[in-house]
Amino acid sequence: MSKLHIKKGDTVYVLSGEDRGRTGRVLRVEPAKQRALVEGVNIVTKAMKPSAKHPQGGLVKMEAPVHISNLSLIDPKSGKPTRIGIRRDSEGKAVRYSKKSGEEIK
Repeated sequence: MSKLHIKKGDTVYVLSGEDRGRTGRVLRVEPAKQRALVEGVNIVTKAMKPSAKHPQGGLVKMEAPVHISNLSLIDPKSGKPTRIGIRRDSEGKAVRYSKKSGEEIK
């Protein structure tokens, strides 16, 4: 399993699919499945049985995970999608950076 280029809390751009062109914040990453849950993207309707959380039950709209290959990080400088690279900082720690602007991604 390889290391993913997207982490929880990143702002991403959707490259393909029904929600192409939308941006959102990553809520959860599933490395084993290579998927990420993005806020406001890939909304599905799920039938829920009544429970303590949903006393009425019925149809509930919620986000479904999106494959990592369909997401691109947003460049912190320009606000446009960019590829990322990894380089070492002065202390030898790996940091992600934008290939477009060279800006470090936190």
